[in-house]
Amino acid sequence: MFYKIAFSIFLLTVLIDFSESVVKRCFSCRSRGDLGSCKDRFKYTNISQLNAEPGIGAEVVPCASGWCGKIIETRDVDAKEQEFDTATQRTCLQRGPSDSEERCDDTVWEYKKVFMCFCHGDLCNGASAQVYNLCLLLTLALGIQFILK
Repeated sequence: MFYKIAFSIFLLTVLIDFSESVVKRCFSCRSRGDLGSCKDRFKYTNISQLNAEPGIGAEVVPCASGWCGKIIETRDVDAKEQEFDTATQRTCLQRGPSDSEERCDDTVWEYKKVFMCFCHGDLCNGASAQVYNLCLLLTLALGIQFILK
């Protein structure tokens, strides 16, 4: 019985996200149309990928608020399909949305109507990565099996 309780406590500590105390980082870049590498399909998910291609115009910056953004500007609201009129910017935001919800929506940024995505987390405004922590999943599976016995 003692081992089940001890393992349950260990499992809970592994599952807690300690990264809230660590300074978050965001990708920072801007490109217009086909020029630059900031636009979608943004292919970077970590610093090592970024460092492997020097001179691409994108960098990683510390972000005290922890809120990153992706801003898509168009000259005309109806021109969203015209890629040459589209500018994409990735940046650290001074603060997140008032309701602290991650989302994408039309908004006003620096007196312009833009489409903007808000996210909270380390390098969250890069390419989405389907990466799972294998160790965490294995620990969770073993823990569930151990508790159910």
